Amino acid sequence: MTRTIFYMLGALCAASGTAALAAKRGGAPRPRAPQQLARTPSTHQPEQAHIEAARGFNHGSAVLAFSALADSAVEHYRGSVENRAMYAPLLSATCSLLAGLHGGRDRTAASHSARHAVYVAAAAAGIAGTAFHLYNVTKRPGGWSWHNLFYGAPLGAPMSLLLSGALGAVGEQLRNEPAVDPRLFGMPAGKALALAASVGLAGTVAEVGLLHFRGAFQHRAMYAPVTVPPLAAVLLMQAALCAPRKRWITRAWLRATAALGMLGMLLHARGIARSQGGWRNWSQNILGGPPLPAPPGFTALALAGLAALRMRETEHE
Repeated sequence: MTRTIFYMLGALCAASGTAALAAKRGGAPRPRAPQQLARTPSTHQPEQAHIEAARGFNHGSAVLAFSALADSAVEHYRGSVENRAMYAPLLSATCSLLAGLHGGRDRTAASHSARHAVYVAAAAAGIAGTAFHLYNVTKRPGGWSWHNLFYGAPLGAPMSLLLSGALGAVGEQLRNEPAVDPRLFGMPAGKALALAASVGLAGTVAEVGLLHFRGAFQHRAMYAPVTVPPLAAVLLMQAALCAPRKRWITRAWLRATAALGMLGMLLHARGIARSQGGWRNWSQNILGGPPLPAPPGFTALALAGLAALRMRETEHE
């Protein structure tokens, strides 16, 4: 019965992930009457830049939630769900994913209380999960060691859920700011968003570096996630800390990072196919092979970084 439940969750993850990526395109707005168009400002005008940035963070939150949901479903099934608390990230990530998809299509200049509550709960679940995973690593024989970091509960997995909640909550907070000179945490909103996205990228790189080091970088492509995203994080932080201006290189590098997330998922799928039995033995190889839902975390943070960069380029200091 448990196996059936997790297979159903896997199908839900795949469908939800496709929807999350499709949501990035946003879809065309519903037709409006001429009088509505006359009094409704275009979403592409400068005064709506903070709403577009908030939607970008909703998109990033949705993709991260999908990654956390799929990863938790696989890893916790492998752990036989021996603790009922292991169902919590599945529920939190599902709710965060749905909130992100909803927020990505919401063009209103006001936060949604239900979405905000979901994001805060997801962030709290991510913090609690990180604490549980940290405890799991330290209680193993040998305590804090490379071996236990490699093979204990992955510390970076619940952080994906934490980042999903944090990105969504920041996006909701941004919606409540005025259209002119919006601010977050006492600084220009674009600057704050860029700093948040760059820190998220740096944390994700640390987790990927640990796991690829465990794999001895046996394939040259394993160096890409520890070279391309770190530079994207540095460029984005530079854009936040320096005077606002057009930054084409930063934008291009963030797009490359987003593409790398999708490419990484394909390479992980290839790694599973190369395992004994390949995809015919998928029920075992997905558990033991490279984590299929992990790489899209880079895509999510790159989308958030692009939204922050667009806003940062329009600011004046």
